[in-house]
Amino acid sequence: MTHPNAALIERFYEAFQRRDVDTMAACYAPDVTFSDPVFTQLHGDEVSDMWRMLVSRAQEFTLAFSHVAADDGHGSAHWVASYVFSQTGRAVVNQIDARFVFRDGLIVEHRDRFDLWRWAGQALGAKGALLGWTPFVQGAIREQAKRGLAAWRARAA
Repeated sequence: MTHPNAALIERFYEAFQRRDVDTMAACYAPDVTFSDPVFTQLHGDEVSDMWRMLVSRAQEFTLAFSHVAADDGHGSAHWVASYVFSQTGRAVVNQIDARFVFRDGLIVEHRDRFDLWRWAGQALGAKGALLGWTPFVQGAIREQAKRGLAAWRARAA
């Protein structure tokens, strides 16, 4: 029998496959926190707004997930997002390991890990492949993402 929190993770990623951000957001606690190598610390509505922004910009998007595991407090999954990065038109296949913390049947912490240098090489081309490991380029990626999310949230308000 599937643990209820494993079913919650599956519901989240199945909704993501359909680009159904409302269902994704319903899997989160109101005070959820999220981080990954690009969006280093998001809280509450910022998290679902990030997914809304990313889904709205996604071109040729597909998602696969596997290795879902969960108990009463913690969970994990592996997922692969394939898409065309809208800013450069370059194809990206991002391999991501997710970790979750649960409270009252909802996700209260979501942490994604992936190789930002590898992502930069795919999304940005030669510049990303050559310099994507540097703190300067990684910082610039994070700052651009932060500004992009803030601008998207301002337009959506």
